[in-house]
Order: sequence, then structure tokens, then C-alpha cells
Amino acid sequence: MKNIETVTLVGLGAIGAAYGSLLHDSLKDAFRVVANEQRIQKYQINRIKINDQLYKFNYITPETKVEPVDLVIFAVKNAELPQAIEDAKNHIGPNTIILSLLNGISSEEIIFEAYKNEHILYSMSVEIDALRSGLDVRFTTRGRIEYGEKNNEMSEDVLAVKDLFERVGIDYKISDNITHTMWWKFMINVGVNQTSAVLKAPYGVFQSLPIAYEWVESAMREVVALSQKIGTGLTEEDVKKFWPIINNLSPKGKTSMLQDMEAGRKTEVEYFAGTVCQLGKKYGVPTPINEQLYKIIRIMEEMNK
Repeated sequence: MKNIETVTLVGLGAIGAAYGSLLHDSLKDAFRVVANEQRIQKYQINRIKINDQLYKFNYITPETKVEPVDLVIFAVKNAELPQAIEDAKNHIGPNTIILSLLNGISSEEIIFEAYKNEHILYSMSVEIDALRSGLDVRFTTRGRIEYGEKNNEMSEDVLAVKDLFERVGIDYKISDNITHTMWWKFMINVGVNQTSAVLKAPYGVFQSLPIAYEWVESAMREVVALSQKIGTGLTEEDVKKFWPIINNLSPKGKTSMLQDMEAGRKTEVEYFAGTVCQLGKKYGVPTPINEQLYKIIRIMEEMNK
């Protein structure tokens, strides 16, 4: 069986930092974080703090020549993926396993087109409530990483990642239908990420105000309608499964899109509502809720400039 000894992470946002801290604690110098010189200087002057613990990761610039590693994890925003692909190229060889924790349903295909790597596992983080403010990252739950082969095979790569996660303490689930799982996560992002950004609402608002959560479900049902047309298997039952999950998150926790909006960063609305609307036109599925969310969030982005 394959054994993962060396790991490279691209992206030190809330999710990257939350899982990167466990990898750093276990793998030490065998775990590296790719960042440009400017970011490295900032991280070295003011260390990243994760749940009140300061971390000095093993940083490496994209230009540094290194031997390909066993595993590369992408944990950036979708708009940053092209640069991340370029930054990680020295770390990826023909046998390197790749995990992409990006939101949405397209990053794995984009990464494959860039590298033609045959060891890309489909993956996502779920039920994590990490918040990042500057270099301070906090969470009450790391959630877990769900992953698997596109064909749902229990491959050597899947088992190697399983062994790594168990060694370093990352909670995980090997999906028996990764396409369905990724569409389910996409549905959740479309629902709660976007409505939280518009309402400027932490999870507690959706836990306590039924009318707010109804809006989440309305946006998610448009993804279900698309899924049924395309054949990725979402049903109304998948919509209902999210209610107990959001209720277990910290009431003060915030979605990544709300954090982006508050920080004045560009959101991932193009990859959420934008994708839903595009697919709706392609497959003849009405998407009025996401069309409105797209317009509102784009206007808010422009007002934030």
C-alpha cells in the first residue's frame, strides 16, 4: 500500500489552517506550506494563531525546486486556483495524490487539465465552523473531510489518505458516492453561504429564525432540481439533512462567504449562484432565487469597493 510521508498545503485560510495545524503537529518538517515571499515574511513576523496557539509552519516559496511530495492539498478560494496550480507545480509528480478542498463542483477538473495527474481524489470539508480574522483562526469544530475516487473505487490512493488522516487525527469519511456528496455540499453552499452573506447573518440567525432558514432551503431546492435533471441524485431528503447539521454549528460561526463580504474580499458567488444560473439555462430549469442572490451579492461586492 502507498504510504504518505510528505505533504504540501496551498492555502492558509480558515480551512487550510484548521487541518494544516494537525498535519504540522504530526509530520513536522515533512509538511510544507507554499506561499509567496511577501506572505512568508508576514507569517514569520506575525505568526498564525489557531485556537490561541501560535504556529510557525514550514514555509516554502513556489520557485523553490523540491522533490515531488506524496500529497498536495489545495485549500484556496476558486478565484485563486489558477495561481495555486502554478505555485504547486514543483511539488507534484506523476504519483502525487491531490486533494482539493475548494467549494463548488469544478476544481478537480481544472486541476486535472493543468497537471494531467491521474491521482486526483474528489474531496470537500464539511461541518467545519472555522473563522479567520487577520492571522487569527478559531473554530469549535473542524468537521471532517469527505473524499473518494470519482468512480467510488476503494483505491490505493483512498487507503493511503485514510491512513494519513488516522495518523494525524483528521476526521474523515470515504464517500460511497462522491458525485452525490459533492453536489450535496454544493447545494449547502448555494443555500447558506449566499443567504448569510446577504443577511450578514451568523449561523445563529438561521437556527432561531425559521423565515431565514426557509430562504436557505429555497435556494437549495433549485440545486436539487438541477441535480435531478443532470442525474447526480439529490432529493428533498438531502435538503432536510442539513437542518440538524446547521443546528450543531456555533451560533456565532460564519460562512466563508460572509467572512469574505465582511473583509471586503470578492466572494465565490460566480461559482455558486453563477453556476446554478448557467446550468439552469443549459438544462431548462428555472432558478429565480439564485438569479436574485447573484444580483444582490454582486451589487454588495461593488458597494464594498
